This record gives sequence, structure tokens and C-alpha cells, in this order.
Amino acid sequence: MRHKFLFSVFTIFFILVFIALGTWQIIRLNWKNNLILEIESSLKNPPVELTQSNKENYLKIKTSGSVDFEKQIYLYNLSDTGAPGFEVINPILIEGDNYLLNRGWIPFEKKDTQEINILDQNNIVGTLRIQGKKNIFKPDNDIKKNYWFSLNRQDVSKFTGKKFSKYIIYLDGNYQFPRPKKITANISNNHKKYAMTWFSLAISILLLYLYFRKKNY
Repeated sequence: MRHKFLFSVFTIFFILVFIALGTWQIIRLNWKNNLILEIESSLKNPPVELTQSNKENYLKIKTSGSVDFEKQIYLYNLSDTGAPGFEVINPILIEGDNYLLNRGWIPFEKKDTQEINILDQNNIVGTLRIQGKKNIFKPDNDIKKNYWFSLNRQDVSKFTGKKFSKYIIYLDGNYQFPRPKKITANISNNHKKYAMTWFSLAISILLLYLYFRKKNY
């Protein structure tokens, strides 16, 4: 009798745990859907003057500044079509504040060519993004060869001798090379799938429990 009681307690405990996990994923799903709506709304707004606005993620901005082409960073990445190459990152000084300007993607053979340094510094339009954290699986940067796999803040500071805002400006415009990265609200949102998985496990365990209970009582 004691074994049956412990089995019931054990089973009910896991059912409640899986229901709690599924409920948490539903809460996260609602949060993520609201976030996506906010991002989509922000991206539809006209750009605002950077120096006269409160900085926030996905804010569309316009500004002007002094771009440093001497400390240009080449960050390994794939194009929108999956071709390997570099994203071109430049320090830019905007009224006393240092930012990193992501100007877009180039193929390998365009590295260090003059044609990629054509930019209207007095008419910069783009989107602010908070700098993400380094993926632990990415290799270390080769600063001497200017071959980067992440924008590690310490490496960037060592390479440029400057400290930068946590926001990166992603350039917008009709440039051929570098080809500006298209910023969208297409972010990972698998919470519904996770919620269904946890609820399915809870239901499966409950049905198995009822089956064995009926069979043994």
C-alpha cells in the first residue's frame, strides 16, 4: 500500500511540474508576441534624430558623424543568401559619443578595397540594436589580421583605443557594398511548441497513471 501511495505522489508531482513548465511557456509566448509587435511598430516609424532621442532597441535613427576607416573591423558572417564574407564595422564619433556602425556585408575579395569606403557621413540612417553577447562556440578574434568572429568589447577597445555605446547602429540605405543588413522583427519564438510539449507530457503521464491505477486497484 505504501508503494502505491509513493507512486501516486511521485506521479502527481511530475504532472504538476510539467503543467507549471507549460504555463511558464505560455507566459513567455505572450511576452514574446508583445515584443514582436513593439519591434514591428518601431521599425515602421520614421527615423528620429539620434542625439535628441532616448536610446532604445530597434529605434530607427538619423544622424551624422565622423567615421573612422583606419580602424575598420571585418566581422565574419554570412549574407542573407548564405554566402560567406564579412560585415564591415566602423567606429563613428557622434557629438562626443562613440558608436559602432555596422555598414553591412561584403564578399571576402572586397576586404581592404577602397570601393567599400564610400559613405555619406552627413546623412546616416539606420537602426539601433543592443550589442549581443558572444557565442561561446565562436573562435577568438585574430586582431592582428583584422579577422573577427565576435565584437568582443575588450578586443574592440584594444583594437581602437576607445570605448563604445552598448548600441550598434545598423546602416540603412541603397549601398551595393557593403550591403546593409535588413533589420526585421524575425526573432525566435518557439514558446508555443515548448508549451505543447510540456502539456503533452503531463497528459501522457496522467493517462498512464490512470491506466495502471485502474489495472492494479
